[in-house]
Amino acid sequence: MIDSIDKVKTYCNSLTSYSRYKTREVYIGDIPLGGNNPIRIQSMTTTDSMNTIATVEQTIRMVDAGCEYVRITAPSKSEAQNLEEIKKELHRRGYKVPLIADIHFTPNAAEIAARIVEKVRVNPGNYADRKKFETIEYSGNEYESELERIRDKFTPLVNICKEYGTAMRIGTNHGSLSDRIMSRYGDTPLGMVESALEFVRICEDLNYHSIVLSMKSSNPQVMVQAYRLLILKMEEEKMNYPLHLGVTEAGGGEDGRIKSALGIGALLEDGIGDTVRVSLTEDPEFEAPVAIALVNRYKGRESHDAITPVENIPIDPLIYKRRHTNEAAGIGGNNVPRVIADFGKSGLENYQSLLAIGYSYTEASDKWNMSDGAADIIYLGNFYPSFDIPNGLKVIHNYNYWKALDDKSKSFPLFTTEEFLTENEKSLQLNFVRTDINKFSDELANKIKNDSTTVIILETENTHGMAEQRRFYFDLLNKGIENPVILKRTYKNINLDELRLFSSTDFGALLIDGFGDGVWAEVENLIDQEFPGEGNDSKTYIKKFVRTDDSIEKIVNRILFGILQAARTRISKTEYIACPSCGRTLFDLQETTEMIRKRTEHLKGVKIAIMGCIVNGPGEMADADYGYVGSGIDKITLYRGKEIVRRNIPAAGAVDSLIEIIKEDNIWIDLQ
Repeated sequence: MIDSIDKVKTYCNSLTSYSRYKTREVYIGDIPLGGNNPIRIQSMTTTDSMNTIATVEQTIRMVDAGCEYVRITAPSKSEAQNLEEIKKELHRRGYKVPLIADIHFTPNAAEIAARIVEKVRVNPGNYADRKKFETIEYSGNEYESELERIRDKFTPLVNICKEYGTAMRIGTNHGSLSDRIMSRYGDTPLGMVESALEFVRICEDLNYHSIVLSMKSSNPQVMVQAYRLLILKMEEEKMNYPLHLGVTEAGGGEDGRIKSALGIGALLEDGIGDTVRVSLTEDPEFEAPVAIALVNRYKGRESHDAITPVENIPIDPLIYKRRHTNEAAGIGGNNVPRVIADFGKSGLENYQSLLAIGYSYTEASDKWNMSDGAADIIYLGNFYPSFDIPNGLKVIHNYNYWKALDDKSKSFPLFTTEEFLTENEKSLQLNFVRTDINKFSDELANKIKNDSTTVIILETENTHGMAEQRRFYFDLLNKGIENPVILKRTYKNINLDELRLFSSTDFGALLIDGFGDGVWAEVENLIDQEFPGEGNDSKTYIKKFVRTDDSIEKIVNRILFGILQAARTRISKTEYIACPSCGRTLFDLQETTEMIRKRTEHLKGVKIAIMGCIVNGPGEMADADYGYVGSGIDKITLYRGKEIVRRNIPAAGAVDSLIEIIKEDNIWIDLQ
């Protein structure tokens, strides 16, 4: 626990007033990063880096989609040298986008690339170490000796970068921490931060400061904590390097967007971040529009309605701890966060309306079935259902409508703030009261605190809504109020991609700090979305990710469960940790991921990592249960956790073999 309030505040400028956390300016070619510059957009090619024309043409598509920097993998000296040909061809076609060489295990490739491109990325866990998952006990002198070994290996690259004016990203990945770091700091955000700072200190000793830092993880909670800690550590050591934001191995489609927005958005809300890369298992030109949508939300955010500054911060932002609440009829306490489905404007036409939120009715047996993604509560406003609601599905009505019902046993009242203070009739089991930070008077606080049946529905109309709702939670903690709180956000005139991204940020940023006993999203007018582009790829993108015939209720329910899954607060489906592909990838990642998903997506709670090569192999898989990793052309190595189970098997039968391993562990479930 951090004791100093002032110190906690330094991970961002303010927890209540939006402003960018200012870092030093670093030039990447002619495009500066950090300082007072806008948040930059970047992505990474997926082509073979030796295929000059394919890489150039993909780079051009990425730039046209909005990328300001383009990263290209250079796994060996040959690929590093070919960056010169790629750069020449881009310049010949009129594109001078700064290029970044991605280096992992090959210092000599980095030293070649640093003479050619505008920036090199090194992963400190791979650059000078090899990961064997060994625990090593170091004495103080032995550890210092290891640091000297790293200095000797890393110094030539730093000197070349200084000579050629090349920038460097020191990019830590949660899953590729070295055995040395793991032995001293464990699998922790502190280990991630120290892994990077060991390299930064060497750079500073050599008077080199053109540095960008990143702390990536496939777990958004770990990722956010690592960036916060990194800022605190930099403040201690009087550093202020720009920050590259990203959630690694986020996957593709809706899940990838939700997970990325949850982690990246939580930091952007606090003004943190100088460049963004959204890592999706899709063609890279589809990543930039997602990053742009996330970043553009903060233009003009400084003008939001004022929020009372925080004087007492009652949480440790570096450690997840769920807020303690009293249980009210299955909400709060030790229960997972609940999902509310909003039918307040339409009511329910018939029992088939509930298909959208995970309930199906069989007339022959007169029974309801529910999926793992079935909503827990349904808001009907002033509508009464024309059929019997499934047992266990709670119904909420507006207070005045509920009060007039002859049979109040089948629903619960939703009070406005004023009604809760003035009306006497309440449910003996469960009551909901809508409020926000501006309506939460001492009178209301005391009345709620003394009523164990009451659940708060927390709303906000503030442009800086997440910060306002977080401020409300601080008040609850400081006042000792332990009633459950359901987070509610309203979205108007929004397209589907924005709904995914913004709701993931708004809810997820609070959930990963331990706030939220439920989620409720109200959507008014989901508008059509246009995607600029031509050709089959763009049409596929539109079909899969932009346009849909699903009802708003179905879309919202699916997104809310996806957010809870990404925040690791409620698991309702299989989780896929899939790298975004690059020139190192040894198979078609998108096709393989979809093939594995189709056969395993019914395995609730199982985490499967799908990695294109060994760089994103056992270490990068972090906490996955099973791993499917490219180990050669048409060769796959399968993992149980971080242990190899089957090595270099033919790709043709590898998915069947993966399923056999899952069956051996007795967690396979046959589809009904």
